[in-house]
Amino acid sequence: MMTKRPRLLTVGETVRRTTVDRGLLMDRVAGRPEDELIAPYLVRGGPLGDFCESLRDLVAHVLMWDEISLAVLTEARHGRAHWSLAERWEEPEVGASLNVSGVAAGRELPVDLLLDRFTVVRDALLDELSRYDGERWSAPIETEEPRAESIGALAQHVMTIPRHEPYWHAAIHLGELAEVTS
Repeated sequence: MMTKRPRLLTVGETVRRTTVDRGLLMDRVAGRPEDELIAPYLVRGGPLGDFCESLRDLVAHVLMWDEISLAVLTEARHGRAHWSLAERWEEPEVGASLNVSGVAAGRELPVDLLLDRFTVVRDALLDELSRYDGERWSAPIETEEPRAESIGALAQHVMTIPRHEPYWHAAIHLGELAEVTS
């Protein structure tokens, strides 16, 4: 059965959504003391999801996926495929394992270093996305990756939570998707 590919968003919309989404998370953690950032955190009466129990965990989770996305896009710009695009890494159980290990790694860092790393990676990811104009964003690229017809299609694939609108991540976990998309 053939699945319909989602409409490719423009590079401008990609940068906007990524900026808003990561800004939402940074606004949520801003000014909170460390004990609040590592304390259990619930949204609308439920957990954050993907093995995240605190805001620090959510920062580590989003950071890990942003690091992977940045590496995928950087490798593609150099004509190489990133390890995460191999079929074996696309299995749900493997994604769950990555989520567990990414959150666990974040718990090993002092909160201030984790937040600094998040900020640096967010800025690098936005810089990588912003290097493309509309023509280069949607232009065909040479790759064996079927989901990567263009850099834009590749970015949309790697930066989108399955079965969700493209590029929203922190907003979904924080239960704020309706607020940022309205």
